[in-house]
Amino acid sequence: MDYEASLDRAMAEVPDIADSDERLNMPDPQAERDGAFTRLTNLGDIADGLSRETDHIHRFVQRDLGTSGKLEEGRARYSGRFSAGDFATTLDRYVEEYVTCSECGLPDTRLVRENRTPMLRCDACGAFRPVSKRRRSASANQEREAVEEGKTYEVKITGTGRKGDGVAERGTYTIFVPGAREGDELTIYIENISGNLAFARVVEN
Repeated sequence: MDYEASLDRAMAEVPDIADSDERLNMPDPQAERDGAFTRLTNLGDIADGLSRETDHIHRFVQRDLGTSGKLEEGRARYSGRFSAGDFATTLDRYVEEYVTCSECGLPDTRLVRENRTPMLRCDACGAFRPVSKRRRSASANQEREAVEEGKTYEVKITGTGRKGDGVAERGTYTIFVPGAREGDELTIYIENISGNLAFARVVEN
């Protein structure tokens, strides 16, 4: 085999890094508001595009957004009000951590386990690395805006729940306030918390 033929063969084996974005066939997330919840209606299609398990992505989304959720037939529902942009940002983090090869930058990877350790194996360049540990995604601002039972807070009512209660947002929490109307700015007392849902009453001045 002459030099030119060998070179052509070698070049054919080199992955085209310039086309790495085109290899990633992930659809844009589709978000639908449902009262105090938000549905990610095409999570199954996103998982297919990334060649990952739907449940794995769903669990990542819950951790990254700091919320609870439910997965059913490729559709997911999360507690709280999120936009398509919120989901897109979270999915970008997922791709960076669980899909993209850190060596060649291509998404041609597989998740495997080595002695119970999750590893990312790249079929394009052969790289094999452990999945990086998750960093806390909650911002300092979200931590400052944590909601606790038995405490009062100043909030603005930004929506209305299914039962007519006023709805406010604080950090990752959705707060229901009976008798409040959209646009009201109130002092509220947190009576009960369930996951990322809080139930409050208006504090009379």
